[in-house]
Amino acid sequence: MKNLWNDEEAKNFKTDLEMRVYTSNLLGQSDELVLHGGGNTSVKSVVNEEEILFVKGSGWNLVDIKAEGFAPVRMKTLLEMAELKSLKDSEMVSGQKAAMIDKTAPNPSVEAILHAIIPFKVVDHTHADAIVTISNSETGLENIKELFTNFLIVPYIMPGFILASKINEMLKDLDWSKCEGIILHNHGIFTFDDDAKKSYTKMIDAVTKAEEFLSANAEVEIELKEARKFDVESLRHIAEFMKVNISPLAQHYASQDNLAEFACRGVLTPEHIIRTKRVPMLLEDGDVDVALEIFKLEYENYFRHFRTDEIMLDTSPKYAVIKDFGVVSFGKSQKEVDVINDIVTHTMQAVLEADKLGGYKSISHKDSFAMEYWELEQAKLKK
Repeated sequence: MKNLWNDEEAKNFKTDLEMRVYTSNLLGQSDELVLHGGGNTSVKSVVNEEEILFVKGSGWNLVDIKAEGFAPVRMKTLLEMAELKSLKDSEMVSGQKAAMIDKTAPNPSVEAILHAIIPFKVVDHTHADAIVTISNSETGLENIKELFTNFLIVPYIMPGFILASKINEMLKDLDWSKCEGIILHNHGIFTFDDDAKKSYTKMIDAVTKAEEFLSANAEVEIELKEARKFDVESLRHIAEFMKVNISPLAQHYASQDNLAEFACRGVLTPEHIIRTKRVPMLLEDGDVDVALEIFKLEYENYFRHFRTDEIMLDTSPKYAVIKDFGVVSFGKSQKEVDVINDIVTHTMQAVLEADKLGGYKSISHKDSFAMEYWELEQAKLKK
């Protein structure tokens, strides 16, 4: 992973927030770190003698975030929230918003409390492909612990207050002088420092270490077969917009045996599920309408199995894997299908690499449902 820091360019940024914008943009320039709104960053600064956490606002992308994209939240309130035994999502959102010193700023990231309890000025969080590829494998926990001996390793926990509360407990006896970062299993990585350049560099170095491990242990050879002829127009009625991906990677992925098992093992990182659903529609030898009906029925069964008071989302697929042909994404706009295609492309590469490490393994069906129907994730789609 290339370190994009430029000392001459960095001299132009005089304030904490200006430097926070700069390094956030650096992180956002790499799709291997964050995709389409993924990840979040923060900086702690003093405003009018009060410590304030400037944290990425919901709905912003790191690649082009500006100063106004950061929500300024009182640290005192966030630290008090971290000590609570329980906190509803609606209470967390309203409490964080009430604690902002600028009411016109965007809503704070759902990870604001977690950023606050990490006792360093600068905090970076990404969903780095290499990190989640390793952790999303049968040998993931073992390999992560071996690679990142000085990192706090956290088993998968639902993001938001639940995650912040659990990590707050784990941090009580932590020797911060020996902690280089935090890895959230199946989710992503945090690095931090009192210096923006150092925190950014720690992120790049950690992800590079993971990439080197994958290069040495999980190299994927793309085997191209003669592409199957398929009438893409037969899918036109599924959604207003489609994007066809017949890249070598997509063709290789779609040519794997037993697609029903291979291609239906879940998302790469939890927040992807609001874009792609947990699994694709599969088209092997059957009729498109039959495959669509099967997908919808299976989705309805999935919903009924886990539902509480939620209203079922659209049962249509977000993408299809077509045997020996490739992948097709579906959406209501060109932007939506482009986003889905990007996420699926990164997921395909990760699945193939994780299989070299003993097998790809995502979060459970139950955790997937909880994330897909989490009101704070659904709010992102509305924006």
